[in-house]
Amino acid sequence: MLTEKDLVQDLMDRVHAFLPLLELNEITPLLEGIRASAEQELAQLRGFTKREAELLGAIPVTTSYPELLALHEELNHLEMERFLRFLSVPALHDNCTHYRDLLARRAQELVLKEMPTAAPLPFALVSMGSDGREEQTLITDQDYLIVYGDGGTEEAEAWFRDYALILVERLAEIGFKKCTGGIMPSNDDWRGSLSQWQRRLLSIVRYECEDMGKNLMDLIVISDARYVAGDRPLADELVSRIRSLGQDYFIALWGMAKAATEMRLALGFLKRIWTEGSGEHKGEFNLKLLAWAPLVMNVRILAINQGIPATSTVQRIEHLQREKSLSATTAKGLIEAYRILTKHRILLQVKVIKGIQSDAYHLNPYALDKDERERVRQALLLIEELQKIIHTNFSIM
Repeated sequence: MLTEKDLVQDLMDRVHAFLPLLELNEITPLLEGIRASAEQELAQLRGFTKREAELLGAIPVTTSYPELLALHEELNHLEMERFLRFLSVPALHDNCTHYRDLLARRAQELVLKEMPTAAPLPFALVSMGSDGREEQTLITDQDYLIVYGDGGTEEAEAWFRDYALILVERLAEIGFKKCTGGIMPSNDDWRGSLSQWQRRLLSIVRYECEDMGKNLMDLIVISDARYVAGDRPLADELVSRIRSLGQDYFIALWGMAKAATEMRLALGFLKRIWTEGSGEHKGEFNLKLLAWAPLVMNVRILAINQGIPATSTVQRIEHLQREKSLSATTAKGLIEAYRILTKHRILLQVKVIKGIQSDAYHLNPYALDKDERERVRQALLLIEELQKIIHTNFSIM
């Protein structure tokens, strides 16, 4: 979360950057201007924080889905305006993840009241994808699974099926779009007892599924699992079993590593930024597929291989640096690369939300100023180096 301390530090950095360039008689007017700017920014930040606290406090006591939707929409709008003012990727991630966790928990509680009987077994809601990594942004969909206790009857399984069907609909009603890939507990593949999940996980890592593409995608998705609501010990047990898969079944991790190193980047001739040469997106490139996703994916591979429990990309990079898997320089560069690419992903989402454009994926690098365009290019070069590291570490031919 962006704090007043962060804001003050940012302003101090600005002062230190400019002071050596000024004459003595220019320093006082500069400091007075910065002070006025600081007071204005602090007042704005406090206003955001106060309103956010009011909205967050309303979630646990709200009893209707339309009201939860209204709270969600206002929180999204508040977060968008705060991001446009301060451009803080970590703050946006933290805030969006926090209030959506609260909304999902409240939806789960309300759906329980809709059920004709109480839950027959303890159960938990676990998130995956960007939510699992605590990297939520302004546009979100459902990436959840349900795990429940062992020893249930057919009636218990039917209860959880009915519950999941209602929960998915209610989450959609409060602003969580349905996952187009079907990663929702209403799908039988994403709901089950702990024992059923264990069998399913083993089937995935042993490549027993007929559809190898789906097998690999499922393995990638569950790698970012994180507790959201319900019985925490049950969720923690499932997450723990998921974490151990990569180390216990190296061939499965190797398959993920191979896919990660083969992900195409938006780099072309002489390491310039590659863009589409024709069509609807001429002069643009898919920021998610050709930059951001390869970074997240390759960091994930190294983290799983090292048994790192963190799910967020930045925390994984920090852990990898502490364990000497990445140099301090490389880790710093990758964190900066992640934040630059994510910043532009969010800005594209803002344009979609404001109706400026319909596409939230394609970036025109030549619409950026020269320095920013070079930062994007350097981010791509760092991802390419990361792919080479994994290619070597996993002996991929």
